[in-house]
Amino acid sequence: MNDAPPPHLLPFEIDCAAVPGLGAPDPQRFTSWWVEQRDEIDGRLLAHGAVLFRGTGVSTPAAFARLVRAAAPETLDYVDGNSPRTRIAQGIYTSTEYPAQYFISLHNELSYSHRWPARLFFCCVVAAERGGETVVADSREILRRLDPALAEEFRRRGVRYLRNLHGGSGLGPSWQETFEAADRAAVEAFCGDAEMDYEWRDDGGLRVSQRRPATIRHPRTGDEVWFNQADQFHASTHPPEIHAALSRLYGARPEDLPQHVRWGDGGEMDPADLEAVRAAARAAMVPVGWREGDVLVVDNVLVAHGRMPYEGARKILVAMS
Repeated sequence: MNDAPPPHLLPFEIDCAAVPGLGAPDPQRFTSWWVEQRDEIDGRLLAHGAVLFRGTGVSTPAAFARLVRAAAPETLDYVDGNSPRTRIAQGIYTSTEYPAQYFISLHNELSYSHRWPARLFFCCVVAAERGGETVVADSREILRRLDPALAEEFRRRGVRYLRNLHGGSGLGPSWQETFEAADRAAVEAFCGDAEMDYEWRDDGGLRVSQRRPATIRHPRTGDEVWFNQADQFHASTHPPEIHAALSRLYGARPEDLPQHVRWGDGGEMDPADLEAVRAAARAAMVPVGWREGDVLVVDNVLVAHGRMPYEGARKILVAMS
């Protein structure tokens, strides 16, 4: 690897063709190299928040699974996840299956939950014909760009996430998909461990609510980072036509929507404050264009991620550790 560039360059990019011992794309050789270079890769990730490897040859689910097992043996299942995705293999999922024409806003994975992944691994199997970049943003920079008074209000009041999970038929994820379980007792045990309020509904659905902080400190750097999904959970995040359709389906009470967010003390948030959060995130974001065989690893606390709209087929796989 070359000498390190200035701190926080996002992402730090490595062209495998230019690395001695790698050369032409070869997934097995790249996986072995990763294991040998683990400490240096860890250092790059901590310094920059994300590392992009070009031309790895890792372009199939099986090759990606082998890489992830070697790089991060303790992968996480997507339990308590709120995004539509398909499980490919143990610990391997598709990236969020949200309609191609829409932007997926910047977020830290599972920041609304009591347990979140430290790292995310992405692999490009099929690059979109146009668009489809994964966008990343330094979570410290998002916090820095917020009005100090608004940031302090988020620190003081925290965030309460509300979700209505259907029992098998409806919009959004079911509780079975969300918790990867069909047993109510297992779900109740999870909610208890997560300090999550829950209520079984007469229609077979489940309503859950939990309070989480708006910022946290990185366990190794000590940096305070923006770490919540308030702007993404609020109905104002949707394009106007989707917002209107949800209002027609679920009525005027926001707590009846598939997901909603309030201040931690129960007060309703001002959509203008959430738009200020979105503006800060957009100002900090960096697009990462994909090529088949690229691998991106992200520190999930230091860096938020999202997705640009796209055309054509696109298949990005993700694993969490």
